[in-house]
Amino acid sequence: MKLEQLLKSLEQGEHAPTERWNPPYCGELPMHIDANGQWLYQNSAIKRHELVKLFARVLVFENNDYFLVTPAEKVKISVADAPFIVTTWQQITRDAMSFFQLTTNVGQQFALSAEHGLVLKNQKIYAHCGRNLLAKVHRNVVYQWADIAQVKKQHGRDIYYIENAGQQFDLNT
Repeated sequence: MKLEQLLKSLEQGEHAPTERWNPPYCGELPMHIDANGQWLYQNSAIKRHELVKLFARVLVFENNDYFLVTPAEKVKISVADAPFIVTTWQQITRDAMSFFQLTTNVGQQFALSAEHGLVLKNQKIYAHCGRNLLAKVHRNVVYQWADIAQVKKQHGRDIYYIENAGQQFDLNT
């Protein structure tokens, strides 16, 4: 099996085909995703996890704004930081290759790879989870990666990194 096929096989969490829909813009919805990945409607937590997962399937990021898109309408929502949080990870070995599979707070899974790489900004680590969306890597996951990180010297300073899927991912912020 090729590397790309293996990485794709580790992905779970279907996204709706929002790229094929062109609904009218219907304004803002009083929905907000806070910095901890909690979804709120009119400042009240949405407690039904399946409903949050449904909303996550239709979330898009366009021109620095977040929208929920259905075939019938497009509504703007607010996001404090990143819409998702990488809450867990595990090392998967298939066909003598080893990968880190990341899982978000909405159950989306993907392999850390060139396509789903890490981004360092504002002293935090984020993972690309597809569709131009980011997931903030939870502090516990960062600490676990720090335990297995390797060190290289770059411009006179120590750079901590993890290796996965033939790539090096820096952890320094």
